[in-house]
Amino acid sequence: MSDMMQVRRKRDAPLDNLFTGLLRLHKALLDDERVAYERVHGRIPSNGAFLQLALNDAWFAWLRPLSQLIARLDELSESDEGSSRDEIPELLASAQRLLLPAEEGEGFARQYYDALQRSPDVVLAHAGVRALLIQSLPYKG
Repeated sequence: MSDMMQVRRKRDAPLDNLFTGLLRLHKALLDDERVAYERVHGRIPSNGAFLQLALNDAWFAWLRPLSQLIARLDELSESDEGSSRDEIPELLASAQRLLLPAEEGEGFARQYYDALQRSPDVVLAHAGVRALLIQSLPYKG
């Protein structure tokens, strides 16, 4: 491995950890929503059918801001362009704002609050991401 790759990997380790934590949180939320969906609509026949529902069904629409944030973080962390990497601190701040559950209201914050009340896996993943976000802010890249 070249010295440059080692430096980049070391520099981006906190970002990689955050990305992994966000993926874990996203999976826990999807798993929780799948259970809730199946209680109402019956068993989803396959993982492919579930993927289509997650991408297209209104039931899962509230999760899309988190999906988009993860995708954008992945794009930025892979970029070698300084201008792209300059966006990372704002993206991390957006993640911190997005992951604030709210008992009152609607949208992501309310749905997130409800998921935290139902699922220990979501609670654990949330705690991990919050700790990683605190370590990452302010991101020095």
